[in-house]
Amino acid sequence: MGRAVKGPGRWGFYRYVPECLPRKLALDSTTVLALSKADTALGRLAGAGRLLPNPHLLVGPYVTAEAVASSRIEGTQASLSDVFEANATGRSTPGSDVLEVQNYIAAMATGLRQLEDMPLCLRLIRDVHAVLMSGVRGQERRPGELRTSPNWIGSSTDTPEDAAFVPPLPDEMGPLLGDLEQFLNEDAPLPVLVRCALAHYQFETIHPFLDGNGRLGRLLAVFYLVQQQLLPQPLLYLSAYFEQHRSEYYDHLQAVRERGQLQEWLQFFLTAVAVQAGDAVARAERLSDVRERYRQETATSRSRAPEVVDMIMANPYITVRQVQEGLGISQPGALNLIRRLEGLGWLRQLGTHGRGGRAFWVAPEVLSTISDTSGDLQ
Repeated sequence: MGRAVKGPGRWGFYRYVPECLPRKLALDSTTVLALSKADTALGRLAGAGRLLPNPHLLVGPYVTAEAVASSRIEGTQASLSDVFEANATGRSTPGSDVLEVQNYIAAMATGLRQLEDMPLCLRLIRDVHAVLMSGVRGQERRPGELRTSPNWIGSSTDTPEDAAFVPPLPDEMGPLLGDLEQFLNEDAPLPVLVRCALAHYQFETIHPFLDGNGRLGRLLAVFYLVQQQLLPQPLLYLSAYFEQHRSEYYDHLQAVRERGQLQEWLQFFLTAVAVQAGDAVARAERLSDVRERYRQETATSRSRAPEVVDMIMANPYITVRQVQEGLGISQPGALNLIRRLEGLGWLRQLGTHGRGGRAFWVAPEVLSTISDTSGDLQ
C-alpha cells in the first residue's frame, strides 16, 4: 500500500508515501463475511430512514452524536448534553470544545448541501475544512488550505524524527489527492463499503491539512455513503464505534502502512458499520415510539403541544424563547405549553441562562434514548 521514504537535506527524515488506491482487490473470507453483515445492517438503516414517520427529526440528534464522538477522538471533552444545551440557549464560547462540535455539525451540513450540486471533490473537502476549523483551536493552521509544510503524529519531541507516523510531503500530495478524488467519483469494481473504507484510510494517510484531518476523514465517509445513495440521510454515526475502540482504530490504520494489513482494516471498518447501523435502527425505533406516545397523549383539537414534542425530538433541551419563536406564539403561551409537558413528566427544569436568568428544560427520556448514558443528565 506504500513505502517509507527518507528525504534529502532538510527533509532528512522517514515519511510514508502511500500508493494510489486499488481498483481491484481480492477479499478474504473473513472480510466477505464482515461485508455481508455491514451491507445487511446498512440496508436496514436505509429502510428505516425512508419508512419512519418524520425521519428528518432524527437527523439532528444523530449528527450531533456523531459530532461529539468524532471530536472526542481528537481530545475534546464536550458531552452530548453540553452541545444540546448550548444549541438551545445560544451559549457557546469561542475556542471552546462545544464550538468545535458545533463546527463539526455545520461542516456536515455544508458538505451535504454542496453534494446536491457538485461531486465529492477536493473543492468540497476544502470548503468543509474551512467551516470545521473556523474560530477553534487550530484555526491558525490555515482552514480550508492544503498544507505546504510537513506534519506528523505521535512525537515526544515535537519533531518528525521520532514520530509514530509522518505522512507524505506537500509536493507528494497532489497526485495522491487527484487519485483519491477520481476514486470517490468513479465506478470501481469494488463494493461501496470497501471503497469507503479505502478512501477513509487514504485520506488519513495523506493527511492533507495541518489540523482537523481525523474529523474531516470521518465526515468524508458519511458524505461518500450519502453520495452513493446507501444512506438517504446521515443517520450512521461511525465515530461512536471509533471512539469506543480508539486504540484499535489507530492501530489498524498504522498496521496497513507498516505491515500491509489491509484486510484487517477493512474488517474493522465494516464491523463499525454493522454495529453502528444496528444501533441507529434500534435508537430510531425507540425515538419514534416515544414521539408517537407523547403526541397521542397531547393530541387535542386546539393544543399545540404535539409541535413542542417534535421540537424536543430534534433537541431534548428547550427554552421558552425557542417555543415562542418556533411556533409564533406569545411568551405566556409558550411557557404554558412547556409547563404542560413538565406536568406530564416529560420535561424537567435544569437551570437558567443569560441575562435575567431565563430558564431551560430537558426531556430526560428523549436524551437518554439518544445518548444511552445516564451521566449526560448530571
